[in-house]
Amino acid sequence: MPFRLSIFDIQGLAFGIVVTSLSVVFLKAGGLVTGQTAGIALLLSYVTPLDFGTLFFAIGIPFLLLGWMRRGAEFAFRTIIAVAGISLLSQYFQSIILFERLDTWVAALLGGMCSGMGLIAIFRHNASAGGMTILGIILEQKTGFKAGWFQLAVDACVFAAAAFVLDGDQLLFSLLGAIITNLAIVWNFDVAQSQTGRPGYGRAQPKG
Repeated sequence: MPFRLSIFDIQGLAFGIVVTSLSVVFLKAGGLVTGQTAGIALLLSYVTPLDFGTLFFAIGIPFLLLGWMRRGAEFAFRTIIAVAGISLLSQYFQSIILFERLDTWVAALLGGMCSGMGLIAIFRHNASAGGMTILGIILEQKTGFKAGWFQLAVDACVFAAAAFVLDGDQLLFSLLGAIITNLAIVWNFDVAQSQTGRPGYGRAQPKG
């Protein structure tokens, strides 16, 4: 069966990819990290010669295979589009978006908000940004435990590692950005929305 992407899904995924890529620009410019695969990729980009896009895509490959096995080929196909899009677009944005001044707290605020909005858009169109977000969606489907709370727990591990690389202010504001991202997901996303992007999809509708 061929993969299908409606105009509705294309616009939703495109929005998610663009806004999530912008979050990387803000975080990278502020010398910050975030959680999940993006956080690991950002952290490694500070201590290795590899760029964020390459690291983000490489780290996400095992999770793409997991998504294929547990959520199906359609989900994996859309996730590959999202991961590849973020990998490429975030690198391009970093080359054309330059800041004369960007306070660290502003980078954390805007990075966290853009990340939350972008991930919600991607989730709602039956995809993920790769990595732990795939595990989070699978866990919520199986147990009802919110994907955002799961991501927040994983973030704690990422920030423990970041403590050896970032200074105190960078670590504190990185944590602020990650909290904003995950609370946005907890408060604004339900796994039932991940098939069509329409709020309330999959819930029982009131009878007239």
